[in-house]
Amino acid sequence: MEPGRLEKFPSPGRGSGLRALKRARPGELLYRAEPFACTVTKQRLGGVCERCLRRNERLLRCAQCKIARYCDTRCQKEAWQEHKRECKCLKSIEPNFPPDSVRLVGRIVFKLLGQSAACPSEKLYSFSDLQSNIEELSEEMKEGLRHLAQTLQLYLRVEIQDAFQLVPAIDIFQIFAKVTCNCFTISNGEMQDVGVGLYPSMSLLNHSCDPNCVIVFEGRQLLLRSLREIQIGEELTISYIESLMPSSERRKHLKRQYCFECNCRLCQTQEKDVDMLAGEEQAWKEIKDAVTKVGDPRSQEEWEQVLTMCQTLLNNNADRLPDTNIYLLKMLDCAMDACINLRRWKEALLYGNRTLKPYRCLVMREVK
Repeated sequence: MEPGRLEKFPSPGRGSGLRALKRARPGELLYRAEPFACTVTKQRLGGVCERCLRRNERLLRCAQCKIARYCDTRCQKEAWQEHKRECKCLKSIEPNFPPDSVRLVGRIVFKLLGQSAACPSEKLYSFSDLQSNIEELSEEMKEGLRHLAQTLQLYLRVEIQDAFQLVPAIDIFQIFAKVTCNCFTISNGEMQDVGVGLYPSMSLLNHSCDPNCVIVFEGRQLLLRSLREIQIGEELTISYIESLMPSSERRKHLKRQYCFECNCRLCQTQEKDVDMLAGEEQAWKEIKDAVTKVGDPRSQEEWEQVLTMCQTLLNNNADRLPDTNIYLLKMLDCAMDACINLRRWKEALLYGNRTLKPYRCLVMREVK
């Protein structure tokens, strides 16, 4: 389905939305978009190309900031327009490095300052149209955004002496609020997070815990695909969050970051919670806490520690939790990731295969 076959429309009770102008089959490509702005995550810095976001073991380093890395000279040349002003900023704050959101907003500010025409990613919805939901944010969230705005000013000062004295159309606090509500996490083919980006037209997609579409990525390109058959005039929806979590957690997450209460069928019936929280509560709470504390292991030693922890808890709770328990599944995923990073392929396959049936059970119930 070409971009012109989707349309913006007033979605009852939701503001604007996107709907299909043509019937779509399951798995059909509905939309393809380049980002308005994107950046590599700090976690993947040096491991993926700053332009195409693809992994490469032999990346070329920017000769000036010595931080940005690229597949080849072609990627480097294509990236220069969005990198040239941030290059000085990155170099000026060494050995520190800005948070992902600060680097992304910095790129947005530079783009807005130099933009003379609409970006292709704004075909259906422009950056200026994006909702910030500032009035709905908690004071804790607002304070966090103010701190990020101050961090941005320090980051940009080599290029912009006072980021708070920019033209009225560029409101730093508003931009951070827009990014919080509209930013997409960019993942690779292995479902590993590699970047963050803004795709204004796709911000028209409303949320459902039982969506009819899913977003995937090819490098930095966003692809919107149908999950099931979609009829003419049907609203297109995605899940803003990880949908495989208990109803209470989904609703809490949506309220905190996106400022709305979800009253979809799955949240009202809580029908999947029985399977996702099956087993002994004390056991899954222990596993939940352990998974939350894993953090961002990088060295082989750290991955070994993660795998040992996973194996111990999985063995200790073998008779206390069924495989449909969502926190047990997350621990199996964690163990698989550890094995992949340790190149223990056979063990990784065993953990991965163990998750297939319970994930299929949970997902198929969601689609019905």
